[in-house]
Amino acid sequence: MRTSWIAALSATLMMQTVGTFIGQIVPVVAPRMTAALGVPPEMVGNFASINTFGAILFLLFGTPLVAIFGPARMLQWGVLTGAVSLALASLGHLWLLPLAALLTGIGYGPTGPAGSRILQATAPPRHRVLIFSIKQAGAPAGGALAGLVAAPVAAAYGWQAAMWCGVGLALVAALMLQPMRGVLDAERSPRVPLRQALSLRGLAAPISALRMHPVLPPLTMQAFAFAAVQGSLFNFTVTWLVEARGFSLTAAGTIFAAMQIAGVIGRLVLGWGADRMGDAVRFLSAHGLVAAAATLAWVLLGAEAPWAIALPLALLCGFTAASWNGIFLAEVARVSPPDRVAEASSGAITICFLGYLTAPSAFAAIVSHSGSWILPYLITCGLLAMVSALVALWRGARGGAAR
Repeated sequence: MRTSWIAALSATLMMQTVGTFIGQIVPVVAPRMTAALGVPPEMVGNFASINTFGAILFLLFGTPLVAIFGPARMLQWGVLTGAVSLALASLGHLWLLPLAALLTGIGYGPTGPAGSRILQATAPPRHRVLIFSIKQAGAPAGGALAGLVAAPVAAAYGWQAAMWCGVGLALVAALMLQPMRGVLDAERSPRVPLRQALSLRGLAAPISALRMHPVLPPLTMQAFAFAAVQGSLFNFTVTWLVEARGFSLTAAGTIFAAMQIAGVIGRLVLGWGADRMGDAVRFLSAHGLVAAAATLAWVLLGAEAPWAIALPLALLCGFTAASWNGIFLAEVARVSPPDRVAEASSGAITICFLGYLTAPSAFAAIVSHSGSWILPYLITCGLLAMVSALVALWRGARGGAAR
């Protein structure tokens, strides 16, 4: 029985949204959580880096499980692992936070390769980028949900209560996916021995898959730079606004949610635009330059401006800085052999996630040593602008050969 692409998109969008909601709760409640635990507020960057390291571990070691157990089963497993991580974090013991962060990332890991495998098998080719972008819109949607729900709950009932909202949502999502699991997992390969899948050759497959097409290395290089900007922006915005700009937690959470909602709209609009243009690499290189400029405008002007100026700048920043993921994943899936989409997606996302891994820790270190919250934003925006310009030059030199 062939899966309807609408049903497949609905399932992957739901799991993407819930997975991101789980991962964004800590950055949203960080001012309250770090104060309660007696650590500097910028230490949330270390939590974010460990979180990303956990996702990379899954991408390197867990991708074969997508084929063996099925993408839908792994999406269920992911949100339930995230629920366990939030339950551990809610206990309020500092020594448990690294483990909770690691489990959060491991639980988020399946959303990329599992979602790509499901959508590549069902999405109509003419609208593939838009469909992947709609699925990836679940990421800022989950972030917006965290800003609109977790921040007020934490302000009213404590940061642990916000964690338990995430636990409850994860359980509901896993149950809702269960009726579709049989259809979505119809193409799994349970006969593949786990020992073979986890061999050195099998573990290296996601990275070696990046050699399958010349467009994959520059595309992943740009994704790394995009991830550095987005990771810095979304992991530190609430803490920066509260600690350095005097915003209330609810007001900062509202700004954060506005950015995320703009990211949802951006992924839909720009996914449609990339489909019409027909050249995702050229589109993303121009997109990167605009995103770097918009993020810089928000950081330098928005936080101290009146709301009539600050809110539009925050929306523009979210619209551009958080809308690249679906275009990136759709292009990776397009140039990959159908039977190696999960591997290629895992390899590309692994490199991308290195941006999410390194940027928050570097951000925290720069803030600690310089006292400036602006400087690390300037560095990440400069990196994205430089890489985007280089990719544009490469794409221009390659011309049609890169397609």
